Amino acid sequence: MQHIKTIIRTTLLFLVSCVMVSCGEIVVKKTIDPKVANFTAEYDQDFEGVLYPSMLLALANSDEGLERPLFQVSVTAPSNNAVLRVVIDSTLLNYVSITQETLPKKGERYTFEPVIKWKYESLYKLKQQGNMVLTFTCFINDEEVDLKNVKLNFRPVNECLMSQVGVDGKYHDYRWLFAAYVNEDHPKIDGMLSEILSQGIVTTFDGSRSEKKVDNQMRAIWFYALNRGMAYASITCTSNGSRKSNSQYIRFFDDVYNNRQANCIDACVFFSSIMRKAGMYPLIFVEPCHAYLGYYTDKSKKKIALLETTITGWVNLPELDAHYDEATRKLEDKYYQKIAKYLTDKQKNSYEARGMTLEEIKKAVANNLFDRASEYQKENYNNNKVFFADTLQPTYKMLDIEVLRKHVSPIPAVDN
Repeated sequence: MQHIKTIIRTTLLFLVSCVMVSCGEIVVKKTIDPKVANFTAEYDQDFEGVLYPSMLLALANSDEGLERPLFQVSVTAPSNNAVLRVVIDSTLLNYVSITQETLPKKGERYTFEPVIKWKYESLYKLKQQGNMVLTFTCFINDEEVDLKNVKLNFRPVNECLMSQVGVDGKYHDYRWLFAAYVNEDHPKIDGMLSEILSQGIVTTFDGSRSEKKVDNQMRAIWFYALNRGMAYASITCTSNGSRKSNSQYIRFFDDVYNNRQANCIDACVFFSSIMRKAGMYPLIFVEPCHAYLGYYTDKSKKKIALLETTITGWVNLPELDAHYDEATRKLEDKYYQKIAKYLTDKQKNSYEARGMTLEEIKKAVANNLFDRASEYQKENYNNNKVFFADTLQPTYKMLDIEVLRKHVSPIPAVDN
C-alpha cells in the first residue's frame, strides 16, 4: 500500500512540474526559449510603415512581384528539422494567413516571406487612410514560442507610389504602377465603344495597325471625351507626409467617367483603358511633373503618335447644346467666340455664310484640337527621346501598357 502511495505522489509531482493551473486554464510549460528562437517579423523599412493597397492589387496576379519582399519573418532553429508555423491574425484587410516551413539545422538563422491572404475587395474600397496592426505568432513544433506586432498606416487605394529613396540611399522607381489604373476590363467600356461607333467617325474598332485607321479610331475616342465635357482638374496631392517616398492621387476610370474631370495622368489612364479594349497599344510618357499619352500606329511598333490629353479641358462642348439655334444654325455669339479660335478660317467662313449644324461645329472643334494635341509634345518628346530610351535614368519613363500588363494587373472595378 505504501508503495502505491509513493507511485501516486511521484506521478503527481511530475504532472505539476509539467503543468501549471491558473484561473481555470491549463498552460503547458514551454520547452523552447523565445530568446533562443529570436523570432522577428518586419515590414520593409524603405516603406516607413506605409502600406499601399494599390500596389497589393497591382501585383495580385504577378509571379515576379516586387524586387524585394514587403514582409519577412526570421527565426533561429532550436533543433534539427524543427517545424516553423507562422500565423498572421485576420484584420479588416486580410484573412488569417499561415506559413509553414522546416528549419533543417539547429542554430541556423532562417528568413522567410510569409504569404498574406489579402481581402482584395476591401483594399479596393479604401478611400481614406487608416491604421492597422498585423500580429505574427510563431509556433515551433506546434508550441507557441513568440508573437510580434507590426504597425502599419494604410493609404487610400487612389494613392499611387511613384518613387522612393531607400534606407541605403538608393532610388526606387514605382511609376510602373500607373499601369494598374489602366482598366481595359471595366464593364462600362463595351457600352462606351458602342456610343463612340454611333458618332459615325469610324465603323469598327479592330485593333488595326494601319496608321490611317488608328488615327481615325483615336479621333473617335477623342471626340467622345470632348463631347462628354472632360475637364482638366489638377488634383495630385495626398496626405502622405513621408520625406523619402513620393506618391500621387490618381482617379479611377469610374471617377473620370462620372465626374468628367482629369489631370494629366488621370486622362492618360482613362484613354489607355478604352484604347486597350479597342485593341490599340497605348504608351504613357512620364516626365518630371507631367505625363502625356502615346500609341503605336504600325505593326512593327516603330511609329509612335503622341497626344496631350489635358487639351480636352480647353473647351466645354456640352455647354453649347443650350445655346445653339436650329433655325439660324448659329450659336449665341458669346459661345461662338469661345470655340471660334479652334476653327480654321475656311470653317469660320462656312459658319458665317450658311451656318453649321451643332454636330458639325463640335466635330470641327474636336478635330482641330486633336491636331494640336498630336503636335503639342512632339518637340519635347524628340528632345527627351534619349532619356526615354535609357531605362537606368530615374526621371523620364516610357510605360508600355501591353508590356507592363504581364506583371501589373488592372485594379478591378468593385461596387462600393
